[in-house]
Amino acid sequence: MASLSPGALHARLAGPGLRLRTGRFGVCLQADVASVTAGIGQLYGDYPLLDEADFTDFNLKLVRPLSPRRWLRPQVRLECDGYDVYQPMPLQHAFPIFEWGLNWCVSGRAHRYLIVHAAVLERGGRAVILPAPPGSGKSTLTAALAGKGGWRLLSDELTMIDLESGLVVPNPRPISLKNASIDIIRAYVPDAVLSEPVRDTQKGTVAHMRAPGQAVQRAGDSAIPAWIVFPHYQAGAATTLEALPRAATFMELAGNSFNYSILGAAGFDALGRVIEAAAGFRFRYSALDEALDTFARLDDFIR
Repeated sequence: MASLSPGALHARLAGPGLRLRTGRFGVCLQADVASVTAGIGQLYGDYPLLDEADFTDFNLKLVRPLSPRRWLRPQVRLECDGYDVYQPMPLQHAFPIFEWGLNWCVSGRAHRYLIVHAAVLERGGRAVILPAPPGSGKSTLTAALAGKGGWRLLSDELTMIDLESGLVVPNPRPISLKNASIDIIRAYVPDAVLSEPVRDTQKGTVAHMRAPGQAVQRAGDSAIPAWIVFPHYQAGAATTLEALPRAATFMELAGNSFNYSILGAAGFDALGRVIEAAAGFRFRYSALDEALDTFARLDDFIR
């Protein structure tokens, strides 16, 4: 995608749509919005372009509503395959809306995978899955591991488990950082590329960190699930890694899944295979250096 000039990129976005390959998915995006052109140009340069004849799984369009308020308080809404994904939101939130909307499309439609709300990274062919609710420090930890810890980013938000092989399927995209974590990662990973922060979103101030180029280039390389770590950031807390029983790990991972109940028996079997293969832990941290040191020693905890 980096081969396109800014003008050519905007022309495609504003016209027939920009067609990209992101992990296993083909995406077509239409958006006549300058901030979206800037965000795509800054964060998606390593992603392959698709031809007009190539199939796209998701067809997204950011549309400015035709109402009088468009001149006073400009808004934008997101459509997927012609259907509204969200109610109109402020125009300045357009790029985060695209990122959230693409996550929504994958989690709600890609039922050939078991999809867990979790970050996932790989090292040496083995994957660590990081399920956690908002505010747990998951994305901050993920950005540090991918940017400085020697781990390959597979996904920041959606862990996809192949129903047949049981392998983790990569879906590398920009890492979503919020509020204080933006400046933390700017300082901790100084060569990271971050988008311009967008303020006053429904998640606070949001910026996205560009996925490392090698993560995008290796988007076809799956990994074996080896660890399931439930992280929790707590200011001033000592770094602790506590082993979890398989039953507790199963229930917590199922609770973080988007489509476990939809998949029925196939979802139960897939989740069961992950639990059999991976060791479960609860992880508490406050210092990123100590967190990365702990993750560097995860090879000592393999089933």
